[in-house]
Parts: sequence; structure tokens; C-alpha cells
Amino acid sequence: MSRDDIAVGLVLGYAADLLLGDPRRWHPVAGFGRVAAALERHTYGPSRGRGVVHEAVLVGGAFGVGALAARAARRGGAPARVGLVAAATWAVLGGRSLTREAEAMGALLAAGDVPGARVRVRNLVGRDPSALGADELARATVESVAENGADAVVSPLFWGAVGGVPGLLAFRAANTLDAMVGHRTPRYAVFGWAAARLDDVANWVPARITVAATMLAAPRRAGAVWRAVRRDAPAHPSPNAGPVEAAFAGALGCSLGGTNTYSGVVEERGRLGEGPAVTVGDLPRATALQTRIGAIALVVILGGRGVVRMARMKRRAERDRTRGL
Repeated sequence: MSRDDIAVGLVLGYAADLLLGDPRRWHPVAGFGRVAAALERHTYGPSRGRGVVHEAVLVGGAFGVGALAARAARRGGAPARVGLVAAATWAVLGGRSLTREAEAMGALLAAGDVPGARVRVRNLVGRDPSALGADELARATVESVAENGADAVVSPLFWGAVGGVPGLLAFRAANTLDAMVGHRTPRYAVFGWAAARLDDVANWVPARITVAATMLAAPRRAGAVWRAVRRDAPAHPSPNAGPVEAAFAGALGCSLGGTNTYSGVVEERGRLGEGPAVTVGDLPRATALQTRIGAIALVVILGGRGVVRMARMKRRAERDRTRGL
């Protein structure tokens, strides 16, 4: 069986993110965000149609860039193909940077620096932290580690396994646009509809893979994870964050969810899990759990890709043998 260059590249990119985190300078995602903000000045309007155009141009453009780059890499042979997938994977993953932010939050809260933690948590969540105490800031951090762990690790790996470099770049474009305009605020309630819906669709399967990976990462708590997801996730307004955060709560043996405020808009997220409320002391366990989930998800996703690839090769061999008769 021939080597799977995409799988090798995904593993190398995952390892680079784990060891190095995000590129410190000239981050491609930051560059994409600047392009999206510039385009928004021309496309914005309180219209779903304008939002669809904005989304189609940017996500389609990212997919096209990835397709052109992959075509060029094919001419360079296996090293170029593997190198391109690895570089793209490293650029779009955000697992290590996410855990670093959570670790920084843990250090601030452990030192009693609540004002500093209120500033720092803005790197992780969009909710208003001005009135949050230490344990509520810890809850915000754990919920971000859970939700963004799926968005920043599992989903890119899934779409990279499905679509190679174009899949990696298109997913990151869609997810970035959701973060930029997919909010239920007066400005983006209509214009951001397409961004929010596409992100929901793109993350649906990866979120369920994340739940399965969470059960594998905490086998003694697998039953609690499953109960929390089935019982509590439907109360969450997000079809993907709900299962992921409920699974996290079940694995940690604590409860998440509650009332959050976003730009003056109050949202009730429900109660996720059945243990005591999360505290500052739970942050190290949360980051360790997320690291395990990412590694397990990589194995699950590449295993699924390998099964599909072997089935395709078998069908191709059978067709060739039939034609040769």
C-alpha cells in the first residue's frame, strides 16, 4: 500500500503545533482576518444575501488557494506534498496556544489576580468578564478549552483528512469568519447568519468525534460523559458546543454552563454535568484532558481515513482486474 502523504503531513503538523504553538509572526490566520475585515467594508449590510456573498468569497477563496498550492506541491513529489500539508496543519491548528492561554489564566487566578484574569480571558471568550469572580473565570476558561479544543484541533484534523490542504484552509476560513461576524449582535444578527450556519455544519461531525474521544480519554468517566451529553447538551444554544462542553463536564466530574452576557445580550446555557461547579483548581485537569482528546482524535480520524482509503484501493484493484479479464 502506498504511503498516505496527507496522513503523514497531518501528523507532522499536529506535532509542530504541540511543540511550538502558533507561529509568532506572519500568522496566516491573522492575515486572513485582515483580508476579511477589509472585504467587509464593501460587502456589509443588514442582509442575509450580503452575508452569503461575504462567506462564499472568503471560504471559496481559501479553498481555491489550497487547491492551487496542493496542485503545485504534487509536481514537487512526496516531500513537497507532505511538507505543504504539515505547514498548513501547523498554521490552522491552535491546540497548544489554547492550552497556553488556559495555563496563563490558571497562574493569574492562583495568584489571586482577578483583574488581570478578567483582561486575559478576553483572549479565550467573547462573554463580558467585568463582573466575573475567580470561579466564574475558571468556568469561562474550561468551557473555552472544551469548545475551542474541538474547533481548533479536532475539526481542522477532520477536514484535513477529508479534503487535504483545501479542506484545512476552507475550514479555518469558515471558523474564523464565525468568530468575526457570526454573533447575535445588532450588527451581525442578519449579516452573520451564513457564517454561523456554515460553522455549525462544518463542526457537526467533529464535535461528535470529540465526544467519543472524550470518552476514550476518560474511560472511568465514560458513562458520566454519555449521560451528560444526552441529558444536558440539548439545553445549550449551540448544536456543537453543547455536546462538547457537556462531555467535558462529565469527564471532569464537575458542572459547567449557566448565564453568560455577550455585548449586553444575556444567554442561558443550561447546566452541563452533575458534579460541583468548576473551580480554579480544575484548570490543570482541563488542559491535560484536552491534550489527551486531541491525540486520541488524531488517531481516530486517521484510522477512519485509512479504512476509507483501503476500501477505495480495493475497489480500484477489483475494477482493474475485471477490465483485464
